[in-house]
Amino acid sequence: MYDMGTHKRARNGRARPCPRCHDTPGEPDEPASYAYLLGLYLGDGCISPHRRGIHSLRIACADAWPGLIDACADAIRAVRPDNKVCRVRSQGCQYVTSWSKHWPCLFPQHGPGKKHERKIALASWQQEIVDAHPWEFIRGLIHSDGCRTTNWTTRLIAGEMKRYEYPRYFFTNRSADIIRLFTATLDAVGVDWKVANSRNISVARKASVALMDLHVGPKH
Repeated sequence: MYDMGTHKRARNGRARPCPRCHDTPGEPDEPASYAYLLGLYLGDGCISPHRRGIHSLRIACADAWPGLIDACADAIRAVRPDNKVCRVRSQGCQYVTSWSKHWPCLFPQHGPGKKHERKIALASWQQEIVDAHPWEFIRGLIHSDGCRTTNWTTRLIAGEMKRYEYPRYFFTNRSADIIRLFTATLDAVGVDWKVANSRNISVARKASVALMDLHVGPKH
C-alpha cells in the first residue's frame, strides 16, 4: 500500500518538487543525508513500484541497532521531507519505508533483479555528492553491510605467548561494483584496506581504524 496523504499533497501541488525532475536537475535536499542514505540503499535497500506511479523505498535495519533505525528514518525525512516514513516490522528487523513517485529519480540504480547480478554505477551527480561527503557514504555502507569487530591473535612477548586484541572494520557485499565504490571512497579519505576474500573488505591498520572510529564508529 502507498501513502494516500503523500499522493494528495503531490496532486494538490503542496509537496516539495523532486530536484531531479526540474528542467535543470539539481542535487537532493540535504546532500550529506543523501550520501548516507545512498550507502544504506546500496547495502540493504530496495525500491518497489506500486499503483499510480508510486514507489516504496525500503531499507532493512536489524532490531539489534535501534540507533541505526532512527538514523535511517532521519535521513529519509531529510531527503524527502514531505513524505511519510514508517517502520514495518519483520522477524529480527524493521523495514524503514517511505513512498514517493520520485525514488527512482533519486536512486537511478533501481532496476529489476538483484544488485549483485547487474551493473551498479553512480551517476555523475551522485559521484559529486559522494566526493563532497565521502564519510557519510562510507558510514551508510558500513551501517548497512559492515561492522566493527574485535579480533585477536597471539604474540610472543618476553618469551611468553600472550593474547593480543585489536579492532577492525569489515564490509561485506556480493556486488563487485558496490565493493569498488566502497574501496574507491576509502582511498579518497586515506583509509588503508585489504581484500579478505571476494565479498569482504577489511580495515585493520591502527591509523585507518582510528579514522573510521572518528567518522563512522560501531553501529548502535
